[in-house]
Parts: sequence; structure tokens; C-alpha cells
Amino acid sequence: MGTTTENGNAVIWLLDRHLEDGRGDHTVFVDPHRSLTYAGLADASARFAGALWQAGVGRERRMVMIQQDTIDFPVAFLGAIRAGVVPVPINTLLAPEQVAYMLEDSRAEALCISRACLVAYGHVLAQARHLRLILIAEADGSVTTDLPSGALNFARFAADGHAVPEPVQASPDDVAFWLYSSGSTGAPKGVKHVHSAIRATADTYAAQVLGIRADDVVFSAAKMFFAYGLGNAITFPMSVGATTVLLPDRPTPDSVMSVMRAHNPTIFCGVPTLYAALLSNPALGPGAGSNRLRVCISAGEALPEQVGKRWSEKVGAEILDGIGSTEMLHIFVSNSPTHLKYGTSGVAVPGYDLRIVDEQEHDLPPGGIGELLVRGPSAAEGYWNQRARSRRTFQGEWTRTGDKYIQLEDGFYQYQGRADDMFKVSGIWVSPFEVETALISHSAVQEAAVIGREDAEGLLKPMAFIVLKQGVEMNDELLAALKAQVKEHVGAWKYPRWLEVVDELPKTATGKIQRFKLREAFSHAGE
Repeated sequence: MGTTTENGNAVIWLLDRHLEDGRGDHTVFVDPHRSLTYAGLADASARFAGALWQAGVGRERRMVMIQQDTIDFPVAFLGAIRAGVVPVPINTLLAPEQVAYMLEDSRAEALCISRACLVAYGHVLAQARHLRLILIAEADGSVTTDLPSGALNFARFAADGHAVPEPVQASPDDVAFWLYSSGSTGAPKGVKHVHSAIRATADTYAAQVLGIRADDVVFSAAKMFFAYGLGNAITFPMSVGATTVLLPDRPTPDSVMSVMRAHNPTIFCGVPTLYAALLSNPALGPGAGSNRLRVCISAGEALPEQVGKRWSEKVGAEILDGIGSTEMLHIFVSNSPTHLKYGTSGVAVPGYDLRIVDEQEHDLPPGGIGELLVRGPSAAEGYWNQRARSRRTFQGEWTRTGDKYIQLEDGFYQYQGRADDMFKVSGIWVSPFEVETALISHSAVQEAAVIGREDAEGLLKPMAFIVLKQGVEMNDELLAALKAQVKEHVGAWKYPRWLEVVDELPKTATGKIQRFKLREAFSHAGE
């Protein structure tokens, strides 16, 4: 089995060392029904690991997780890694056909699923030909018997396991877990992450940018099933022996502020859409309900400048906006408490190197728009069973992000949009994000999305979709003001030729605007 210093299994550094250092009785997770200490998590995950072995789920086999953010999530995730089984958390709000694809693609032998997700996916599980173990987790961790044929109760299964005394021997380069990419273009890709990547994100972003401490209480509205939330809620607080508060349900302004009032977190992690929604809630005030809030972070997509400034003024805490990706596991470009500029993604996180390149792979100087490439210790090993895509994305030490960026003269990096969102007007690149930012800066607009749409001559021009703030109605005067706002702030040729008011914008479960859905509907509907 090897000694602790010889074993590169991520669970040793993330969890077991806290017991050796006397932090076993510190609270690690709190959900609406339960709380768990570091010692309790070590025991529960060790029992879960043993139960997997007893059920015949062996090393390097996959275990899909369709679980809400409760204490059972880290028990299953860390228990699987402890056993050498590869956990594969997936989005709890995916369409059934996407879940069916991931179960088939991963050839998962085990599945942990929250009771609340059974209604949507029960028929999919019955057709999953590789599954041999299905565990159903109750929100309150209770033992129940009303289970579908062949399924087992998660709590009972875990409690009956014989604890694995020590994590399986693993090298830092062994695959520890997978995360599926969002699949906005083509089929979702299984992203393989190694044991050492977990600590790499903590040693870089969490320690050197966020400055996380043992006395912090973290609340991530962003869920643990994707990279951003996984780092926020598990890796970062556990790296220093801190505490995480979990919200199982989908976050709304009311539910988020309820958690903030009840637990007084010091760090809040959200996405731009949620920050904008919170700012529209009249109940929002200092600390967003927490009297200990000291810093907030944002990722998933770029944070509009006006949202960051309004949040800082109203809540009294700065938002550290940054960019990360499933392929890089967490944030690699970020603002920091001492180096912050709203409207930008910040600068390279210590430990990461950046390049901006044109279509010919030439490095661009400050001011040039190109694709962002990143090099750093948390890069994934590659995509599962997709060699061609792996080669396109992971090129030696460098990872292609698919994001268009510009480096400003002061060194900050400013997001311009996804590579496939960019379009040219009059031969000049237009960033949807900069037009959206100009629209959002108007007091009438809550959200905006911009695409390129062909006019009657077949030329691309900007089209905007906006969500107005409550009580505001569109009229000719407001329409003219919005177009003038864009002309003034980002350029006369970039103003939206069409502007449509909608009740909501299409988004992923993680809050990213799905511009491709808008393009599919309107890009060929010229006048």
C-alpha cells in the first residue's frame, strides 16, 4: 500500500492529513439536514470505498454521479477516489438523452443518483447496459426501502461497507476523476483529470489569489457537478481545513440570501447571471445577508463591468472575476483583491502562462484579438475516447481555450467572446460580449445576448436580445437610447440593427448564455 509520503492519491492531502494534524473535529460540510466533520467524512468515505469493492466495482471503473449538493456528494466523490474508482459527476439538469449518452460513453458500472433526479432519468437507467450498481441518495441521508427494482439505498450501502484503511496507491499522474464538458458544440467530452491537478488548483488560485483561510466559511451557489463548483466547495475549503455550506436546490436570489443569513459565509461563489439577478432583488443589502462576507468570486462567463461595480457598492464586497475551464479544472486568469479591474478577467494566476494567438498561430501583442492558450499544472490528461479532439485542444504543454481575448496595455486580459461567437462587421471583428456590456450598462436592461445575423444583402450585423428590468417597457425612445449607448461606448458600426425583448435568455444549468441557440433561430432570418 505504501506510506503517506509515497502515495499520490489526492484524498491523502485533501482529507486524511487533517486528521493527522488534529483537525478531525472541525466541520467540513453543512447541508440543510446534516453536518459532517473531517473525521466523519474520512470514516464515511472509507466505508463507501469499501462498499464499492465489496460490490465488485474495482479500480479504474467509472461511477457516474447525478447528485444534488448534499453531504453525500463529497462522501461518494472522495470515497470513489479513495478506492481507485473514477467518479464522474454530471449535471443534474441535463436532458435524458444526454445522460443516456454519458452513461454509455463512460461505460459506468456504478451510479449514485439523488432521489429528486429519479423522475427525469429513471427510464434512462433501465436502459443503461453497463450499470451493475445503482445507489439512490435521499436528501436527508435517510435509509429508505421504496426503491426501484435492483437499486440500493445510498446511506445503507455506505454504512455497511468495511472501511478502507488507506487510500489505494496512486501516482500523481493517475486519472482520479472525470468531468464532462458542456457539449455546446458536438457531443459532450469526458475530460480526464489526474490526482495532482486537485492540489494544483489549491496551491495556485485558492492560496495565491483567493487567500483562503482555515476560518473561512464558503458558500458556492455554483454546483459541485462542474469544475468551478467542485473547486469552490470541495478542493479550496478542504485545502485549509475550512467549512462549506451546501444548497441542494437550484439557486434563486431568495434561497441564496436565506443561506447567507443562516450561515454567514465569508466567501461566496456565483456566476454573472446570479449576481445580476441578486442585484435586481430589492432585499439585497450589505453582505448579501452575511455579516462576515469578505470576498466573492465569479466565473462561468465574463462578469459585466456594471454588475461588478454595482455589487461592490451595494453589498460592500468585491467580486473577483476570472476565467477557468473544464479542461483546466478551475480559474487560471483572475482579478485579485489587490489587482482588480472590473470589465476584465484579470491577469494570469501564479503558476499559469498565457498566450494570445491569431489564426496562423502567431503570438499577438497587446491590443490584438486572438485565441487564448494556457499552460499550467491542472491541465487535463485529455478527452476520453476522442483522440482527434484531444490533439486539437491539448497541444503539448498548451491548452486551447476556444476563447477570444485581448491583452490591454496595462496587462489585464479582457474577454471578447467564444471563438465561435465572434463575427465581423464591415471587415472588423465584433465581440458579442462588448456589445452586451454596453447594453447592460443602461439602467433599463438586466441581461443581454448578441449574435451575428444576416441582413437582406447577406451581410452579418449585430442582433440583440435583452431582458428588461422589472416594470420597464420597450418604446421607441428606449430603443433609440440603447442603440446610441452601444455606438457611444463600443463603436458606431457595432450597434444592434435588430433588438428583441425576451422574458429570459437560453442558458446552461451553470448560467452561461447559449448564444448558439439564438444563432440557430435567427442567423439566417434576414430581412
